Amino acid sequence: MRVPARARWWRTMRSMVTAHGFVRALRASLCVSLILAASVVGCKDKALEGKGRADAGEIPGGLTPQQAALVVAKAGDHEITLGEFAATIERMDQFDRLRYQTPERRRELLDQMITVELLAEEARKRGLDKDPETAEALRQVLRDAMLKRTRTKLRGPGDIPEPEVRAYYESHKKEFEEPERRRVAHIVVKDKAKAEKLLADAKKANPSQWGELMLDHSVESPGRPYKGALELLGDLGLVGPSGDARGDNAQVPEEVRKAVFEIKAVGEVLDRVVGTSDGQFHIVKMMGKTDAHARTYAEAERTIRISMVQREIQDAEKAMETELRKQFPVQVDEGALAKVKVPDLQPAAAPGGSADPMDEMDHDHGRPGPGPMGGPGAAPGPGRMPVHDHSHDGHGH
Repeated sequence: MRVPARARWWRTMRSMVTAHGFVRALRASLCVSLILAASVVGCKDKALEGKGRADAGEIPGGLTPQQAALVVAKAGDHEITLGEFAATIERMDQFDRLRYQTPERRRELLDQMITVELLAEEARKRGLDKDPETAEALRQVLRDAMLKRTRTKLRGPGDIPEPEVRAYYESHKKEFEEPERRRVAHIVVKDKAKAEKLLADAKKANPSQWGELMLDHSVESPGRPYKGALELLGDLGLVGPSGDARGDNAQVPEEVRKAVFEIKAVGEVLDRVVGTSDGQFHIVKMMGKTDAHARTYAEAERTIRISMVQREIQDAEKAMETELRKQFPVQVDEGALAKVKVPDLQPAAAPGGSADPMDEMDHDHGRPGPGPMGGPGAAPGPGRMPVHDHSHDGHGH
């Protein structure tokens, strides 16, 4: 069994002391300590038992087992080994690693590691090992570690053989057909009669005059003086036809989205005013367009590789969840669940704060991410691309 590296937590802990306060930092330090202790107890590799063990059965930094076992510092009852110290530096990205090229900087890092150990000791003294928040943080971290371990056993996008990727492309060509996209701009006012009058002027306006109309009349005017490009004022960006999910644009009301596809040519203004559900009236102009086309294999390859990895991750996590449900009994009280009421409220934002309750979540835990296991996505393994949907590999966005 591989022991999770203590080293990866030092920088996290340092930031938590500042961001979340002393008590929360104590809880997190203790959580780290408990995770490591649990890992050590479960480890069956005798070579890793006892004092001065290096990280996870892997000797970092080219050290021998004897060198990795050397104790470089003691903090309370815990000994920090040279192996743990080297692993901390090894896990940094190349830019952070450059900071620790001098003995002075390395001593600074060791002091930070000692601080984490001292925080963990104090947390135990305060009884935070019995604190529900600590227990929840521990569950979160262990879950993420399990998901990450599952993912690291899978292929990365670059590991998929080219014939397999090409075969997917050939059998799913319809997925890579891109509909036409249109670039839309608007002038929006609250009075229909005013909009009708402005429409006549907008239809005759050149690009700069369009900008002047937007500056003087639109409720979205940036105001004068304005030093930007007048011809780009009111530009909302690209949008696809109604029903094209990849062509969605949150800035464009659905009524305006449909209307821009009624315009005959780039640069023209729609010959009618478009009313929207919020009671406003829009003068709509087509600023540009990209024609419908089919993405070539070269354009689609990266998207396919990422999509295939996503699917493999989802399948692996689902299989793990199914196996766990076989191993451990699961019972759900449907009656109690039905009694849970979620208030349908939009809380007002506090001064200087956010109205989104999710923004107030403890950043130690993060938001739940997609996937069968319902947890935040674990970081991909070394050398692997983040596995997210990318719709920018071809055209139209």
